[in-house]
Amino acid sequence: MVHFNETKQNEQIKSLRRKEEERVIEILAQKYNMPYIFITPMVIEIKALSIITEETARGAFIAVFGTGIKKQIKVAVFSPLNQKTEQALRALQQRGFQVITYLASKESLGVVWEKYKEISRATKADAGLVGIMNDDILGLIESITNLNQITDQINTLLATKSQKNFSRIFELMLAGAFAIKASDIHIEPQEDSVRIRYRIDGALQDMCFIDHILYHRIITRIKLLSGLKLNITKDTQDGRFSVKIKNIEIEIRTSVLPGQHGESIVMRILDPASISVPLEELGINNHLFEILKKEISKPTGMILTTGPTGAGKTTTLYAFLKKVLHPDIKIITIEDPIEYHIKDIVQTQVNNQTNYTFLSGLRAALRQDPDIIMVGEIRDGETAKIAINAALTGHLVFSSLHTNSAVG
Repeated sequence: MVHFNETKQNEQIKSLRRKEEERVIEILAQKYNMPYIFITPMVIEIKALSIITEETARGAFIAVFGTGIKKQIKVAVFSPLNQKTEQALRALQQRGFQVITYLASKESLGVVWEKYKEISRATKADAGLVGIMNDDILGLIESITNLNQITDQINTLLATKSQKNFSRIFELMLAGAFAIKASDIHIEPQEDSVRIRYRIDGALQDMCFIDHILYHRIITRIKLLSGLKLNITKDTQDGRFSVKIKNIEIEIRTSVLPGQHGESIVMRILDPASISVPLEELGINNHLFEILKKEISKPTGMILTTGPTGAGKTTTLYAFLKKVLHPDIKIITIEDPIEYHIKDIVQTQVNNQTNYTFLSGLRAALRQDPDIIMVGEIRDGETAKIAINAALTGHLVFSSLHTNSAVG
């Protein structure tokens, strides 16, 4: 007997209507000769929201969702011919902004408008600055040489008990991680305190302990930077933000997990400089290096990098790609996320919201006539099966497996 689930059916109908609305907006964008934008899964820049008020944004059916170089801003509009929309865009141009307009659905605009409430809530909670001063971060990076130095500086600031030191402590956390090449920052609330650890060369090391008052201010700031909801504390959330250091954009992927004593946060640091290491500089002994160089030059087969988190699997895969890159071959990657951009390679990123997984990406890549395919990680049997078949039918496949050691 088939059971009717009204709630599930309503959710499916709502989802179909949303998809149809986005398709209509995309068609209209072509008619108006404008770029289309789907804002819902994006991270909204806090500094972009501050350019206009929520009242102005809602009244003109627009949303400033991003910024570029100098005074360039990205503005989503629902109807470019709306009189109030035109007036608001002119006002922004008169203020000296270079406005890039995108056509978006009301649902997308609503996502941006809701962020104003979170900024307001954070202000009331005295969360401090929500932006990051890149110059301050750079100055700290240049002065830090080891983990003990970071710990000592933070403990000195903690001892003063001054509220003004909050921003400095957070900047030290980030700068310290960048300076000593940590791959992750772990913030773990316990019953009486909150432990902060760095993952360095694959191993977690204690950095410092803070109280729960400072922890709540830090978590609020991280959530705002990452585009996460402040009022959700009993569910998982994922987001991201970036810091620009010497024209290199370092992306931080944020994961929030509810726990017994508060929300546990892990910030994964994706530093292009750390990942962009030539194969010759990976520390492989000469004999094995010659074997490896010969194997990655073959036209078919599969090469896997294995090991635990932080072992250098992705760094090694990127080194392979740069070594074999040549104008007469086609390389396609399926990654989660794209950690380092390589010119002349087709790089794609897993997106669970659109059902673009390692499996579907690999299947699609095989239809693109590639010579080499890089699959960021093999996570299931079906992906492994297709990857092996690809390797046996004229393709060179690079991938990784998460294991407890290099031999599995």
